[in-house]
Order: sequence, then structure tokens, then C-alpha cells
Amino acid sequence: MNADSPQTIPLRQHVQITVSQYLQDMGNTVPENLYQMLLAEIEPPLIEEILKRTGGNQSKAAGMLGITRNTLRTKIQRYSIKVPSSKIIRPGR
Repeated sequence: MNADSPQTIPLRQHVQITVSQYLQDMGNTVPENLYQMLLAEIEPPLIEEILKRTGGNQSKAAGMLGITRNTLRTKIQRYSIKVPSSKIIRPGR
């Protein structure tokens, strides 16, 4: 990395900073089901970005995520995620 490029912050550190800020913002309120709430906030954008990266190919997206295609489809349905259509051009149509 050269001196002019911005320093990359690891994803783990981003998450830690964000969770810490969230807990500070909560003050004395004790959060409930924090783990499930975080998953519900993190999974949809993660799946959406991977689907964009794969052009909507669910098999490739599932592979990148390390889950089965059926699990991916369940999550797509649970979060009402719009799957980008792959741009297949068929001759004569």
C-alpha cells in the first residue's frame, strides 16, 4: 500500500466499532435478542451485494456465502430480497 492510498479497515473492526456505538447509544437500556437483531440487519445487505456481484446467479451466490442454494432461497424469501435478473441475451428474441 502506498502512502497516498487510504488505509483499509478490516470488516471485523467496522462491526466492532458499530456495535460499540450502538450499545453506547442505548445508554442504560439493555438490548434484547441482540444477536438475532444484528443478523437481521446484516444478512439482507450481504445477500443483496453478493447477488449483485454474481448477476443474480443464486448458485454462485450461495457458493460465495458458504451456504446451500436452498438456504439462500429461504433467506431471499424471508427478507423479501429482489434478485437481480441475469442478462441473458437469446438469439432471435
